Amino acid sequence: MTIAGATSQEASAYRVSLLMDDHLLTQPGPIHVGCAGWSIPAIVAAEFPGEGSHLERFAQVLPAVEINSSFYRPHRPSTYARWSQSVPAEFRFSVKVPRLITHDQRLTNAATPLREFLAQVGGLEQKLGCLLIQLPPSLEFSDGLAVDFLRTLRELTEAPAVIEPRHVSWFSQEVNCLLGDYRVGRVAADPPPVLAAANPAGWHQCAYFRLHGSPRMYYSSYGKEYLRDLAIRLDGAQASAQDCWCIFDNTAAGAAWQNALELRAMQADVLAGRASGH
Repeated sequence: MTIAGATSQEASAYRVSLLMDDHLLTQPGPIHVGCAGWSIPAIVAAEFPGEGSHLERFAQVLPAVEINSSFYRPHRPSTYARWSQSVPAEFRFSVKVPRLITHDQRLTNAATPLREFLAQVGGLEQKLGCLLIQLPPSLEFSDGLAVDFLRTLRELTEAPAVIEPRHVSWFSQEVNCLLGDYRVGRVAADPPPVLAAANPAGWHQCAYFRLHGSPRMYYSSYGKEYLRDLAIRLDGAQASAQDCWCIFDNTAAGAAWQNALELRAMQADVLAGRASGH
């Protein structure tokens, strides 16, 4: 695609592609730890001091966030631009692909809604870190369907992308290879719908951990032992992946924010131990 002769939406999507081409040439960066949303609950408000919006306060403490509202409704490019301008330069956003594409149309005829979505998120510019494609549990893998969608995705953007399938048919070496061919990572989810879902797969350059809370999804907090092990796993994943993400989705009772803060502290311990040779 070139800018000449393109619609405004196509041109915006193309600019996102160019930005991500530059991104792909960079060295491995920091681990993007954050939450699925930035509305700070009262129980952790003291951990996010300062003035400004919830996003501004959130971004002073944690380095990334996952935008889930995009799954339910579109946002204007100017809204994404305002969010981008309110956070530090190194902050990154992951954005969930609309349910119109994943759940309503079930990945079929995706070109037009994908183009519109990319034009919207183009407002984030270089702070767009990743696209999250979560599939409905009932959506089975089909080679033709997957190839058509992934090809369309990559014709429109080079943005880092991950997919979170939840049907058992997606967890095979064949699918892993296909995702790798189109530079799409597979989410490491907890709790995993199948055993293989606990580990990242697909494109090896993007490792994305998405933690929904266990045993009670969206509510349960993770214990210190789990978070300590997770910090070690993330350290290992970062060594082989260009982009490494860890998003806490256990937001219903406020556990996500506390878990993210605890994980950041444990990451510092892991780094200190590695530096000292322990």
